[in-house]
Amino acid sequence: MNPESDSLDTLDDAVAAQAFRRLIRHLRHREDAQNVDLMGLAGFCRNCLSDWVEEAGGLSKDAARETVYGMPYAEWKAHHQGDATPEQLERMKASVAKNAPKNEAV
Repeated sequence: MNPESDSLDTLDDAVAAQAFRRLIRHLRHREDAQNVDLMGLAGFCRNCLSDWVEEAGGLSKDAARETVYGMPYAEWKAHHQGDATPEQLERMKASVAKNAPKNEAV
């Protein structure tokens, strides 16, 4: 795809913001979807989203994570995050390897 003709860049900011908020609310609702599984399938997770919010908005890491998780990260982790299995970690490692640097910057 040619980055100069990417229709994503012409998407109205209000529409993009609404879609982003819907994604975050969906992930908050689906607390059964573990970050390690999201990483294993898509190469990103809630922590990635919070890092992107931190970078884009100049927030602290803690503030960005609370924005994404809807609560302090330590609280979410204690209530919703289980231990990763070796298989989950291997899938995550293979998936993250597919992330090309061109996909990180925009």
